[in-house]
Order: sequence, then C-alpha cells, then structure tokens
Amino acid sequence: MPSSLRISGQLVQQIRSTKVQNLACLIQTLEESADRQSMAARPLRRSISPRNVDRNYANFGQLNGDHPWMKALPSGFVPYKVRELGTGEIAYFNFVLAKEMGLIAADHPQTVTETLKAKLIETFSLQIINEYDKLSKLEIDPKTIKPNMYMASRYLQLQHPSKQGKTSGDGRGIWNGIIEYKGKVWDVSSRGTGVTCLAPGAVEANKPLKTGGGEFGYGCGLAEIDELYSAAIMAEVMHLQGIQTERVLCIIDLGKGYGIGVRAGPNLIRPAHLFMYLKQIRLPELKAAADYLIDRQHQNSSWKNVSDSKFKYNDMANEVCQSFAQFTAHLDIDYIFAWMDWDGDNVLANAGIIDYGSVRQFGIRHDRYRYNDIERFSTNLNEQRLKARLLVQAFTQIADFVTTGKKKPLKYFSHHPNVAKFDTHFKNYRAHRLLYRIGFNEPQRNLILSSKTDLFEQFEREYSYFEKAKVSGNLKKVADGVNQPALFNMRNILRELPNFYQQGDFDKLQVPDDVFFKSMISSFAKQRDARLRDKHVRHIQNFQKLYKEMIKMAAGTLKPQQILTGIAERSKILNSEKRITGNGLIQIVEEIIQQVKKGLSHKEVQGLIDQIVFSHLNIPEVQISRHFPLKPRAIIRPDLYSKILDVVVRNSEDI
Repeated sequence: MPSSLRISGQLVQQIRSTKVQNLACLIQTLEESADRQSMAARPLRRSISPRNVDRNYANFGQLNGDHPWMKALPSGFVPYKVRELGTGEIAYFNFVLAKEMGLIAADHPQTVTETLKAKLIETFSLQIINEYDKLSKLEIDPKTIKPNMYMASRYLQLQHPSKQGKTSGDGRGIWNGIIEYKGKVWDVSSRGTGVTCLAPGAVEANKPLKTGGGEFGYGCGLAEIDELYSAAIMAEVMHLQGIQTERVLCIIDLGKGYGIGVRAGPNLIRPAHLFMYLKQIRLPELKAAADYLIDRQHQNSSWKNVSDSKFKYNDMANEVCQSFAQFTAHLDIDYIFAWMDWDGDNVLANAGIIDYGSVRQFGIRHDRYRYNDIERFSTNLNEQRLKARLLVQAFTQIADFVTTGKKKPLKYFSHHPNVAKFDTHFKNYRAHRLLYRIGFNEPQRNLILSSKTDLFEQFEREYSYFEKAKVSGNLKKVADGVNQPALFNMRNILRELPNFYQQGDFDKLQVPDDVFFKSMISSFAKQRDARLRDKHVRHIQNFQKLYKEMIKMAAGTLKPQQILTGIAERSKILNSEKRITGNGLIQIVEEIIQQVKKGLSHKEVQGLIDQIVFSHLNIPEVQISRHFPLKPRAIIRPDLYSKILDVVVRNSEDI
C-alpha cells in the first residue's frame, strides 16, 4: 500500500514522471558520490554512551525481537539480525501511550529525560542486516548486533505480482516484540529499519537491495520524517474518535529527512496475515494463524463471545462480522477513507486502521475520491462497505475450511447467514452513528430507532439527498488521485439547526429556505450549483419537518426545548470546523518541517503535536485513558499553533 500521505501536487507529478515512489530515497542516491559508502555502511556514531537505566524503564527490555507469532507460525516471517545505530534524536514520544503500556511510570514527567532518550535509542534505533549487507560483506561492529532475530512478517498485498502472498509482507519494518502489562498484550513494530526481501521493489528487482537506494519503487527501506509525523497526529486523532487503530509510540529522527517510526497496538495482525495461508491452501498454518488471532483477542478480553470449542472458528467469523460492520459504518458516517480491499492489508484483523499512508479524513462526503497508487486506483468511500463485507465473507470461508478441512470457493459464502448479518449490523450501526453525529445521546437514539414508524428512514433519505450531491462536471485530477467534490457540507447544518430552534417557539420556527441552503453549500460549489431551485426547497422543508419530529420523539415525555441544549453542545463538537482533513494534515506537517529547518526544537514539535491531538479530548461517548491531561496546558509557540489552526479551518471541507 502507499508509503505516505505527504505528497503535494507538484511532487506527485515529479514522482510519477520518474516512476519512483520514494522521492527522498532518490534524492539521497543522487547526492551520494560513487566512492562514498552507503548509509548502511557508514561507521556508527555512538552518540549516546551506555549507562545505567532507571528501573522505571525496565519493561523496555521485553522488546528484544521475540514475538509469539514467530513460534506460532515459523513460516510466517523472514528473520533478520539487527544492529544498533546508536544515534538519533527523539522527535516525538507518546507519553500517554507509554503509560498505558507500562513502559514509563504513571507520574513520569512529559519530558524526554537523558535516561529515557538513551533507552529509546537503544531499543528502537535499529537497522536490519539484510541480504545486500551480507553479500557485500558489510563490516559491522559485533558489539552493535542484537542477540535475537527480529521478524519481518509475511502477509498478502495487492501490489505484489504474486496474489498469494508468497513474496509480500513487511518491506521496511520489523516487529520489536510484545509488552505485557496489567493483563493486556501490546504489539510493537518499527518502520524505516531497512529494506527487506519482502519489499515490492526487492521483488521487482529480483535481487537484494541496499537500504537507502532509490532505483526501485517501494524498495528504499527508509521512512521519511514527514510521513511519521502525519501518522503520529492522525492515529491519535482517530483513537480519540473511538476508532480502533495503530498508534505511534515514538519517532526517532535520524537526520537527512529520515526517521524510524515505532507503532503499537493491542493486536497488529492484519486479515492479510491469515489470507495469505487461505490463498495458498495451507490448512495447518491457517488454523495456527486463526488460533493465534483468537488467543490474542481472548488475552485482551476483546472477543468475549468466542467459545473454547469446535465452534470457536465460527465464533471468530461472527466477531469479525460485527466488528467490521461497526467499524465500516463509523468510517462511512465520519467520511474516513481507509482503502479496504480484497487483500486485507490496510486494516487490522480486529477491525481498525493500520498504515496511514493512504488514510484520509474528508471534510464532507467526497465519496468519488480515489487514491492513485501509480499502478492502480483505490476503492472509494462508498465501496468500503462492500470490501468489508468481502473480508467478512473470507473469514467465514476460513472458519469453514478450518472446521471441515475442505476449502470451498469464496462465492459459496456470498449468501451465508454470517455474511447476511453483516448487512443488518452495518445498517443498524450506521443509523446509530448518523443520529450520534446529529447530536442525540444513546437513550435518545434508542427512542428514535425503536419506533415502529419509518421516521428515521424518511429523514435518512432526505439527508442523503444533500449529503451525496456533487458539484457539476466530472471526475477531476487532484494531487494524489481523482475526485468530484461534494456540493453540500452537512456538518454545517447539523451544527446550526439546534441553536436556531432554541430561539423561540419550537413548533413554529423554520429556517428560511435560502438561509438553510446557503449555510450548507460547500466551498467547491460552482456558480450554477449555488442557485436555490424548487427541488431544493421541497427537500429543505421536508428535512426540517422530519428533523423536528425526531427531536420530539427523542424528547419522550420532555419538551423539545429541554433536550435541544444538549444536542446543540454535542453537535458543535461532533461537527466542528476544526476538522483535520488529509490535505490539512499535509500542510500542517509541511509547516512543522519548515519550522524545524528554521530552528524549531524537537521539544517544541512534541508540544505542537500534543496540542493538536489533545484538542480532540472532548468527543462525546469516547472513553479515554486516565493518562490524557484534563487540565488546560500552556500553548507552545502560540504564533505557530495559530497558523496551524488556520490551515485546519481553510482545509476543513477538503479531501
């Protein structure tokens, strides 16, 4: 899948013209003189001397390359020796996540101490000793080589020629191991640690590649610092919206625009890890992978309805069905593009986001946007439900295969009861999520949806009429794909309606048609799109009528005015103008990178990222860790933070 979400329009054109996806790798290759040693061969700089590490950091010792997947699936990874680089600066550290994982004490200050820095560099500033290094007989100080092997896991990927996963997997990353803390297990992995034999570029080249080379796309093995910042911000924003996701634990800045990004999650296994064995018809390994997934979910108390019996694989399929229905409904209503596809690569097996290279949070319903991954276009927002259904179908196929020992065709399960339940679950979760977005709390949502009338269905049709309308014209090229923008911004009208109805007699108040229309017309509208027509008037009036009827139904025995204040408060937060879209995120990170070049310290970068993330702490009904700060914090660089907020608002309707 795509390696980053950082690319501006001008750079995209340059990259496409050269057929190289990783621009920074190309630049590095051009800059190196013929007689200069490669990055992998440079003498190590031991910038941090060994020292006694505070006992509070003892849990970092668990991250020694050992991972239970290696024992469960000996064929499911490529082992690599790794060496300590012994250098780097801590560009970002997720203190909240580290406390949740037990890596640092709950009362640890929000400061990267020298002792903590030393431990982070020792644990994560690593590079694999790959096949190229061995063939070229790279001289490496034995003292820097870690004793254990680290794994690059194998899984299915659609951009590989082999559609069975025989050559694909972690192309520039390794798994550091697991952390067990307070009954919960966390996976930890790193990207940017060197090119593996599973990288698409290495497969295309049909030979070992040097880490840092730019001759083949997706064959550099390094991670650029801007993509790591983007992932750190967006992953925490998604987490604080209640979405299952990988989270960035640490970013190590290695200089020259490169870094190592460390991510963590309770379960970083993807459906693609299992689909590989399904495609290859390897029953023993598939069963072992399914057992591993079930056991991990049990360990973390995530799948409580999976029995320890011969029915557990069907239970697994049922859990996947329900969790992916909820996840996909959440993405659909919140306009989050995550590029789900048949390979199950860009999502977590427990229904969550992994790899933020192509993930975008849209400001409005840009459901015709497709990412251009050079050789193919992605799915769009509307197709995510169909792809999720297909993933559920594949898990149902896995359950049957493991139980019966015979593999039936995937299409055999297209009408399986478990797959049919996905449609029911999706419809239910989507209805709840839309009402949640409007501002109704859970009891109010239940009152509306338990009604024997079709009130919600009528309202949803009117809502969809406006939400899915597009500006005139056809698909147009954008910086990294194609799109036909949405005509209306439904978040605006949802934010304004409850405030308007509090101003007088609820039954008599009506937003004037032209005011209603102008309040939701998007910035993408062309002159001919921005004219109020008779058809719009009919839909506007029916929309308001149904909206007010839902308010009355949600109020129950109360008067509508008694619940409007709460709805207004929730809707203001849930439909905020300060929504970080994909293009907004690109510009934010570009601004941070420019300021770093002008002298912005890593400590200040940390403060800015924290401020951006912590502004999402008040999302209704989202339970968060006690380690998130509840009190107001001093703003780091108010001038720069104000500039970042301006970027957010300017791009709040964008892709």
